[in-house]
Amino acid sequence: MSIDLKKQLEFFDPDTYVDGEEIHVIGVGAIGSQVVEMLARMGFNELSLYDFDVVDPHNITNQMYFADQFEKSKLECTMELCQRINPHFTAEVYEEGWKQGMPLAGHVILAVDNIDLRRQIVEEHMNNPMIVSMCDFRMGLTNAQHYFADWQQEKLKKNFLASMQFTHEEAKESTPVSACGTSLNVLPTVRMITALGTANFMNFLKNGEAKKVILTDAFLPSVEAY
Repeated sequence: MSIDLKKQLEFFDPDTYVDGEEIHVIGVGAIGSQVVEMLARMGFNELSLYDFDVVDPHNITNQMYFADQFEKSKLECTMELCQRINPHFTAEVYEEGWKQGMPLAGHVILAVDNIDLRRQIVEEHMNNPMIVSMCDFRMGLTNAQHYFADWQQEKLKKNFLASMQFTHEEAKESTPVSACGTSLNVLPTVRMITALGTANFMNFLKNGEAKKVILTDAFLPSVEAY
């Protein structure tokens, strides 16, 4: 059985626009699991996925996991879900996450929850001619941001890196937390920024154009894009 894409094919056919380019999703937590689910549902059949974590009870509120998956690998659970949606879905999985020196090519979606690691990935691949695009997501409680760069344009790469000039500790200080110290973000925020970011990525695949920055607050609601 194959997935029926007739509701979208006249607007977007992934086989037409991806053209064999790799897609790497680094991190399958709140952001990454939602993005991968959308890509699988829209007929993207081959991805590379990176994550070392397992499903915890608090993940259920804003990630694509279920209560009967506690302590299972997030990558394993992501594969199970995507193959239920799209039987042709396959992925190269990296259960230790991304490590220094790992080669990347094509499109890179940064979805890890550590800005230091995201900056390291970007810095290591600033001069990698095999990369076509990179995008990044960041979240607060109700607000979120999406950053995108065409990797063939030097200025856009530099601006993308410049947006990351703060530390993981500084990011934690500005993120609202619960009384027990858990970072707070709610599902509408996650769904809104991942939908906007995925649509932005699709626009880039279709016509080579994408917004460089998207800012949103799910509870106003508001969207700004530049």
